[in-house]
This record gives sequence, structure tokens and C-alpha cells, in this order.
Amino acid sequence: MDLEAVRTFVAVAEAGQFQKAATDLSITQQAVSKRIAALESNLGVRLFTRAPRGAELTIDGQAFLPHARELLRVAERAGASVRPGRRPLRVDVIASRSAQSGLMRGFHRAHPGIDLDVMMLFDIETAVTAIRSGAIDASFRAVAAPGRSLPEDIASVRVLDEPLQLLTGPAHALASARSVTVAQLTGHRIWMPGIAPGTEWGAYYDDLVAEFGLTIEVTGPNFGSDALLDTISDTPALATFMGEHTRLIWPADHGLRRIPVTDPTPVYPHSLLWHRDNPHPALATLRTHLAATTAGHDIAGTWTPGWAIPR
Repeated sequence: MDLEAVRTFVAVAEAGQFQKAATDLSITQQAVSKRIAALESNLGVRLFTRAPRGAELTIDGQAFLPHARELLRVAERAGASVRPGRRPLRVDVIASRSAQSGLMRGFHRAHPGIDLDVMMLFDIETAVTAIRSGAIDASFRAVAAPGRSLPEDIASVRVLDEPLQLLTGPAHALASARSVTVAQLTGHRIWMPGIAPGTEWGAYYDDLVAEFGLTIEVTGPNFGSDALLDTISDTPALATFMGEHTRLIWPADHGLRRIPVTDPTPVYPHSLLWHRDNPHPALATLRTHLAATTAGHDIAGTWTPGWAIPR
């Protein structure tokens, strides 16, 4: 059904005159007549009768009018759902308790009038595909794994270097330390279940092992953060890494310790990725907010793999 013809029908019904409707729509009266005739032909009924005071709705026209108005409302909502600035800004984060999620909460507090859809995709390939298709507007990632640069139409900017901390149970050999150096971690078992080969965080920990000779174990299924915390609490020989800004809650009797790592401090490089031609106005607002509120990069005494630095 021709929506312009439906729009014209509603205009005539509300104006009561073809000429007045033509003026309201900024078209000729002849164009109004043609649209109404085409709509009547399509529906197989007459919608108006000529009267001394103008155009009057027939019984069929009266029955069709509320549905015509609803058609126009649905069309407007459909257009608004994909119109830049009218639909929510869609942003991908890795996990709900991650530093990236914290950055988006800060953005929402600073700009409560901007509608947001926050989602979680698995890896950078999935995220880049979603950015290029328009399914999402931006994604927080570590840019790319070694040897796999971003496509030319994807832009990126480093927004946060998140220090790693060591998480231990109360009986671990390092549990009483105020901080630990990377060298002190040599020989200790660091358990990181769920690190998938080929992901950007997998590449990050591969580089960390290669650089400092650490022992990172990825054996066993990943049953989620609660199971990880239970195991670390009960197993003196195991520790794990977590980001300084990662928000996790555990029972008080777990006695877990979060210990800063130093000399150097490994930092995980969070970057924001987006399509260079994305017109959503809130995307620029997000980038400006992140530039103004996040920490500096390449600070003395920190370590991050060179491939993680945006071009």
C-alpha cells in the first residue's frame, strides 16, 4: 500500500477539502485527486463523496481512517528505529562486570538523555562484523591480535590501560604481600580458564607468558566467575589475574586477596572500535567523554604488547 496515498487520505479527511489538503501537503489538488483515486482503486471502495462543503468520508472511509492513522504511526516508528540520533547507541562490551561496562556506566551517568543498548559479543571478528553491518555502533576491544590488522573502514582509539592484579586465596604463598613483582610470579600457577585461542585476550596472555616466563594454565571448563572464585579461595597453589577495574563480589569467608602487580605493571589495553562512516551523533559524544575521563597510556613502569597499540 502506498503510504503517500494513505498520508494524503488522512490529510483530506482532516481538512475536509481536497484543496486544503493539497496546500497542507505542498502538492497540487490534481495530485491529491490522483492519490485518492489510486488508493480507492487499490482498496476497491469509495472513501469520499463530494459535498457542498467539501469532501465527506463514506462509511468505508470512516472505517479505514483509524487504520490509516495507525499505518502512518507505525511507519514513523519504523523509520525512527534506524534513524541516527533517534535509535539507541549500541555498544559492545566483553562482560557485564568488566572495566568496559564501568566506562559505559560512567557515560550514562554523564549523559542520561542518550539511549543506550549495551550488549556482549564474543570475539573481535564477531564485533567487527557487527560494526560493519550496522548491528552495533562501537565495541571495546584490544584492537587486534598479532598479524590481523583492522579493516580500513574500522577506526579505533585507545581509551583505557587497565592494570592487572593477582587474585589469591588466603593460604596462597603471596597472599600477605602488599604488591608483587612480575618476577615474583615466576613458578606460581596462574589459572585462567576460558582463554580461547585466537581471541585478542588469548594473544595478550600469550605475549605476557613469552615476555616474562609466567605459568598460565587454561585447563578445565569455564564455569563462570563464581566457580573461579570458589576454586581460587580453596586452592593454595592457584592464583588468577583480574583487571583492577573488574567488579566482582564474593562471600566474606572466601578471604580472597587482590594484589597489585609491579615492575612492570602489566596493563590490558582497552580500545574503542567504530565504523568510520557511522553517523550516529551519540558516537562522537561517547568518544569525547572517553577522551576526557580515561587514563593516559604508555605510562612508565607499565607493560602492554606492541600489537595492541592502534594505528
